Amino acid sequence: MTDSWATSRSDPGQRTDAPGQRADGPAGPGADLHLDLLRGGGAGVRDALIRALRDAVRGGRLAPGTRLPSSRSLAADLGIARNTVADAYGELVAEGWLTARQGSGTRVARRVVPPEPAPPRTPPPAAVAATRPTYDLRAGQPDVSAFPRSAWLSAARRALTAAPNDAFGYGDPAGRPELRRVLADYLARARGVRAAPERIVVCAGFVQGLALLSRVRAKAGHREVGVESYGLDVHWNVMRGAGLRTVPLPVDQRGARTAELDRSAGLRTVLLTPAHQFPTGVSLDPDRRAAVVDWASRVGGLVLEDDYDGEFRYDRHPVGALQGLDPEHVVYLGTASKSLAPALRLAWMVVPDHLLDDVLAFKATGEWQSGALDQLTLAEFIDSGAYDRHVRGMRMRYRRRRDQLVAALAERAPRVRVTGIAAGLHAVLQLPPGTERSVVQGAAWQSLALEGLSRYRYRERRGPDEPGPGPDGQSDALVFAYGAPPDHAFTGALEALCRVLP
Repeated sequence: MTDSWATSRSDPGQRTDAPGQRADGPAGPGADLHLDLLRGGGAGVRDALIRALRDAVRGGRLAPGTRLPSSRSLAADLGIARNTVADAYGELVAEGWLTARQGSGTRVARRVVPPEPAPPRTPPPAAVAATRPTYDLRAGQPDVSAFPRSAWLSAARRALTAAPNDAFGYGDPAGRPELRRVLADYLARARGVRAAPERIVVCAGFVQGLALLSRVRAKAGHREVGVESYGLDVHWNVMRGAGLRTVPLPVDQRGARTAELDRSAGLRTVLLTPAHQFPTGVSLDPDRRAAVVDWASRVGGLVLEDDYDGEFRYDRHPVGALQGLDPEHVVYLGTASKSLAPALRLAWMVVPDHLLDDVLAFKATGEWQSGALDQLTLAEFIDSGAYDRHVRGMRMRYRRRRDQLVAALAERAPRVRVTGIAAGLHAVLQLPPGTERSVVQGAAWQSLALEGLSRYRYRERRGPDEPGPGPDGQSDALVFAYGAPPDHAFTGALEALCRVLP
């Protein structure tokens, strides 16, 4: 018995269809025909072939009218006798599964053959219970409707035209050199990052970069990582999955309390969002910025700097990257997910020299690379100035929305104080004590997807809806992502929000 792909070919001596008829059925000439003869059990080759063809017709893989290979061609492909194939065809013609006419070859009969019923699919309970909200204002993504499609397409055409041949190979684990060169210039100019192109590693998103760094630290014998007491549990879980234990650092109005780093003797790594703490929105105080860099230098530690929305600053000059203070003890991580779109899956790390070989060694072990053509397109997009123009335009758009939010709350909900609005794509709305859960539920009734600040509090292993204690005394609040909805929906989202606020 064999399990073979039979290639449908016309017999050189066989006539084609009559004029006006297609020479071949839907499969077309040279199509592959997969016949699983192994499932025939103890049956002979003829019976196994009959069963395989019958199953293919019944299951819909061979549509009515499909022309089958000649008996000679199929026999050669399967490595069996031609008479065996001819007998099988004859049996199926007699049963009505196939038709055979002089000059037209053997085809699947043009009759309705009901496919075998598939087992009923039960949707997951969450999909049944949940309905898509009219307004999704959960933090995490920009206004994707504003993606610069025309400019991106133009950059893609130029990049593809100029792409060297090696761009179509498997590529360097560090990423395309064209993108790393452009990023080095851009990050130095816009974010104050000190980086040579050779120290930049392109990743398929921030989480991938965090996973690589976590593995490197775990392999080096480190077992703990400091994290801000407000943040994303997906990041904490990635680091835990690499074998690291997360240690929370309380967050207050001056950012993470970096003095707490010395309280854990084994702590040598910390993940921070210094420019715009997520989600509270505060910037790390200058004294604490200096303190965390001094700590890393003193203990031989490493700071992982998540600069997720560093381009979007509204009320004062941008806060420069922490990495500029000490490139050998700070890993800078940036992403195009907020400035362009999460779908691009493009992010980058600026890695200290002493970690670079280990990071690249891990990255070379699997499918960690981003698409080379997207990298080349982004390089061209930045190099042409289109990226700067897009970011400037989005900065003005997001600032207008932020101002609309502040004005609407001052008029409609004066008891609600807005914080964390100097930068970024979201704001924190401080609520009266004990009202967070009811406001979030009320928002759901208004078809408004919102998350409370408690959703982002540090927790070890509790469920996602369990608020847990606030280690730093933060009050009830909402995290309102004013950057997420498209322009045409923002006014409606703001109206729905005001209806549910105290």
